[in-house]
Amino acid sequence: MTIKQALILAKDTLLEHKNEALFILCEHLQKDRAWLFLNENLEFDEKPYFKLIKRFQNGEPFEYIFKKANFWGLEFYIEKGVLIPRYDSEILLTHLISTCQKHSYKNILEIGFGSGILSIVLAKTLHLKIQACDINPLALQIAKKNAKIHKVDHLIDFTLCDFKDLKGNFDLIFSNPPYIKNDYKLDIWVQNEPKEALFGGVKGYEILEQIIHFSSRTKAKTLACEFGYNQKEILSQLLQDKFSHISFFQDEQGFDRAFIASK
Repeated sequence: MTIKQALILAKDTLLEHKNEALFILCEHLQKDRAWLFLNENLEFDEKPYFKLIKRFQNGEPFEYIFKKANFWGLEFYIEKGVLIPRYDSEILLTHLISTCQKHSYKNILEIGFGSGILSIVLAKTLHLKIQACDINPLALQIAKKNAKIHKVDHLIDFTLCDFKDLKGNFDLIFSNPPYIKNDYKLDIWVQNEPKEALFGGVKGYEILEQIIHFSSRTKAKTLACEFGYNQKEILSQLLQDKFSHISFFQDEQGFDRAFIASK
């Protein structure tokens, strides 16, 4: 079968997700799009390619298939059992970097580090020392691996624990916590991601509320979090008694997706 024939058949198989057929073929052959189109009549063994297409069709995300994810222009190792990095989190990170450039935070904590992307980019960009916690043992392994890949393992202290058990005070706390309602219907690809990294409770914002109370108890000067598109109103109420300055930031579709609150 030629590359062109295989791509047409794969797109017909994936229907509304047909664009993934091209991404999977590029990754499988380790070639870019231009090479594929210049060599579209080249014969190749299509069987391994269609095995990958079947895996994706059955709900296995691209990132888990190839064990990598792109974020902030960087490549990170990823595997099933840890939340897949998403472009939406760059909104929080953009404003977090800007805030850190304006202030001298000494004690910095990330709650729920997952694959480690936020702490790693922050440390890599600003050479900050960061403490980070998560309750997922696999996340600990992957985050440490990513920190070594990006040469910031000496700057980040990844710890396996529940944030509520931490003692001491922090100048800055940031997090991309679970914030989806427990009864929210997810597509088959997201269903393959760890539920504890996605669902925040019956109302969705329960863990965010816990983080806000924790930040108050630990006398955090600044709290920065990602949150669900419809949670701004309730978060405003929860934050207003504990912080004097609260800024919300929207994604490219105009939905509120991150906040930074400071005293």
